[in-house]
Amino acid sequence: MGKELKTNAMRILDRNKIPYEIIQYECDTFIDGVHTAEKTGAPVAQSFKTLVMRGKSGQHYVFVIPVAAEVDLKAAARAAGEKSIEMLPVKDITAVTGYVRGGCSPLGMKKQFPAIVQETAASYDKIYISGGRIGTSITVAPDALLSVIHGVYADVIRHDAPAP
Repeated sequence: MGKELKTNAMRILDRNKIPYEIIQYECDTFIDGVHTAEKTGAPVAQSFKTLVMRGKSGQHYVFVIPVAAEVDLKAAARAAGEKSIEMLPVKDITAVTGYVRGGCSPLGMKKQFPAIVQETAASYDKIYISGGRIGTSITVAPDALLSVIHGVYADVIRHDAPAP
């Protein structure tokens, strides 16, 4: 077997000398983050998904939130400094980010978009995020991730949403 194929996300972490672990799992199509965490044995509370949103201004933003949570659109708009914000349609994900749904990492998108990480991530020594392709997750220290994506912490999740 040949050398492990690195994703853009891994190359960026390597270039910035940020330690990470790779977790591979069998998966051919999109599965949600909760099922990914269960499949890999990762704690659901420490597993984060990447959402790409578009503000009223037309600017794109990256949100990194817990896999079991829902984004609070008003809080997300406030954190981004926008009047309103909406999810990027699934059909536009690859064109905007270079990634496919289910393999979208906050690292290594086509362009560096403003990034907001749910503030609860800061309470963990490591979080689980997409490694940049379906079937690959990586663990990384949240502060290290924040520094590389030039992000900020903010509370951007719904607290009234029913638990899955």
